[in-house]
Amino acid sequence: METRKTLSYSSVVFAGGGSRCLWQVGFWEEVSKALELTPRRIAAVSAGAAMACLIFSGKTSAVLERFKEATARNRRNVYLSNLFGDTPVFPHYAMYRRAILDALDGEGMDALHRGPDIRVLISRPPRMLGPRAATFVGILAYLVEKSLKGSVHPSFGRRLGFMPEIVSVRQCADASEVADLVLASSCTPPFTPILAWKGKPVLDGGLVDNVPVSVLGGMEDQTLVLLTRRYEESKIPRTRHLTYVQPSSPIPVSKWDYTNPEGLQDAYDLGRSDGEAFARRRTASTG
Repeated sequence: METRKTLSYSSVVFAGGGSRCLWQVGFWEEVSKALELTPRRIAAVSAGAAMACLIFSGKTSAVLERFKEATARNRRNVYLSNLFGDTPVFPHYAMYRRAILDALDGEGMDALHRGPDIRVLISRPPRMLGPRAATFVGILAYLVEKSLKGSVHPSFGRRLGFMPEIVSVRQCADASEVADLVLASSCTPPFTPILAWKGKPVLDGGLVDNVPVSVLGGMEDQTLVLLTRRYEESKIPRTRHLTYVQPSSPIPVSKWDYTNPEGLQDAYDLGRSDGEAFARRRTASTG
């Protein structure tokens, strides 16, 4: 599952992946405790950024339970009956934002600011495309490249003109602004509305790179990279300072499924199991 043996990670990368990112939470809880990890820098994108904020707010258990309750009450991912009314067709934006704000009450926000520097990747769409067209083009390019190349770090988005922008959570004054940033990094119409960051259109940072190692800026710290899907081992980069970890089996929930509390719990539980196994092997290899 892993490509390097070390116990010290000063940087961690949280890949995107929607609801699948709960695997990262379970994995991190086991590994950070067993290996006593205290990273200084976090690179994150999309729902991976939400998970990083959740973890370092110290509110994981409470927020997971509340979100599971919310998904249990939510009967559908698409409400076509709302097409001609004021209520959103897709419930995701409101539920997502509520989950972030639940984590970042006063105590959670204080913990977040005391924690590591969480750097969030957002993408700016090509100037010649509006946000909706850019979303379609970007997702299509991402899916084509994944299908053809199976790359951990796709490049088509940049070639098409999507521009990366990196924002530190430390720049956010309050919980509402953190929620704005995370949602900007997760902006994927029609699941979310068309959004802006600092007055300019923004889209999911995963359209630039869904595994944002580049956010760390070429630093050669020992870095743990948390993926949210399985890749062929031959596609995973082998470098001196990067340790890529991936789920031991496909995560049993889809990225935009907000109706499946059991799937959320299963994703988290799989992460815990994989994290426990990873920590056990790391400890044994240096014992």
